Amino acid sequence: MSRSSRAVGAAFSPLVMIILALVVVVALAGLAVLSAYAPELENGNDGGPHPLSKSAIGFQGVARLLQDTGTPVTLSRGRRTASAFDSLLVVTPAPQANAAPANNEGRGRSPMGQLLQPALLGQAPVLVVLPKWTTVAEPRRPGWVTTLGPWPAEAVLGVLPAPLRAGLALDRRPAPALLQLIRPGGQRVGRPVRIESLQTLSGEGLARNAWIPVLTAPSGAVVLAMKRGSRVYVLADPDLLNTHGVKTLAGAETAIAVLDLPRAEGSPVIFDLTLHGFQRTRSLLRLMLEPPLLGLTLLMAALAAFAGFHATVRFGPAREADRTVALGKRALADNTAGLVRLARREHRMAGPYALLVRAAVARAIGAPRALSEDELDAFLDRVGATSGASARYSALAASAAAAKTPDDLMTVARDLHRWKQELTRGRQ
Repeated sequence: MSRSSRAVGAAFSPLVMIILALVVVVALAGLAVLSAYAPELENGNDGGPHPLSKSAIGFQGVARLLQDTGTPVTLSRGRRTASAFDSLLVVTPAPQANAAPANNEGRGRSPMGQLLQPALLGQAPVLVVLPKWTTVAEPRRPGWVTTLGPWPAEAVLGVLPAPLRAGLALDRRPAPALLQLIRPGGQRVGRPVRIESLQTLSGEGLARNAWIPVLTAPSGAVVLAMKRGSRVYVLADPDLLNTHGVKTLAGAETAIAVLDLPRAEGSPVIFDLTLHGFQRTRSLLRLMLEPPLLGLTLLMAALAAFAGFHATVRFGPAREADRTVALGKRALADNTAGLVRLARREHRMAGPYALLVRAAVARAIGAPRALSEDELDAFLDRVGATSGASARYSALAASAAAAKTPDDLMTVARDLHRWKQELTRGRQ
């Protein structure tokens, strides 16, 4: 059994289709925006040694501490520009399990080398904070970590490019110690802080004056050193700056004092995030969502919406597919009408239709059957005049015989239908 055209037309509500289309458009637009800006939307609280991490080895605490004390702080997700060379760039690299050989690392080939290149040329200060602790994430506390012990010295120094780590060595004190930082001239910096497994720098580089001590322990071990002929500073122990180190008032004061040494007065502090995978990537999708191409994107979206609206308004409901071989009375009538239309003989149907209407009215009012055609026409005219009909059947029959166009046929059919209702009291 075939469906009716009404059922086919109501298969999908236009309002439902519009809502579904809007939901799809909004979902796809949201997915595109989230895909383009995914690195910026990540909170970064993964327990790593970077300024987005709140863990003990993270540096979000010192970044917020600087902001609260009035120091401009920027979390950098891209390459440092020349306009920011007056700022102090703080780099907190993470060690690699398998460090690359020394002869495979150049000054500008690795990401670390690219960050340090302006400082090596004496253009901008960079503070490299060496890593210290190996950690594992706590599954029940997102962002928390458990320390397993210090990294091997080779892995810690492996974060530096080959020209910097040549001649450097790393020393550790196994027992916790109370550390008071001292300048080479004897001035105290900060307040005494308790450090576990204190890391210090040593080696031929310090002996040959390739590195200049900036901060030392009371024993003379170098905690902060600067590469001679450059503006690269290396802090041996990260516990002076990380969240574990700034949790006390003494640690917070010492951290600010350490950062003030390589930083010019009033200059901002930039924390690098690119080494930890939070860099701002360039893509065509991102370019289309930012000025100056944002206007073109909005224009294209408006044109697409207008085209969809135009298609929705222009095209109606789906039509039911017809059978290859039509069946039934309707198919016979449609085929006959098609043949008449093809032959352009629609007006010839006016006369026979008038005879059909006359027979139906005569049967409805009980006209005598013995009357001839002329007598029946005269009888219907008298009945029409008696009942107050608006037209006489003889005049309607003459109009039907004189029809020449399909419009004449429709006029005759309308008048005959009205005359039939008037004589059979169809309006009452």
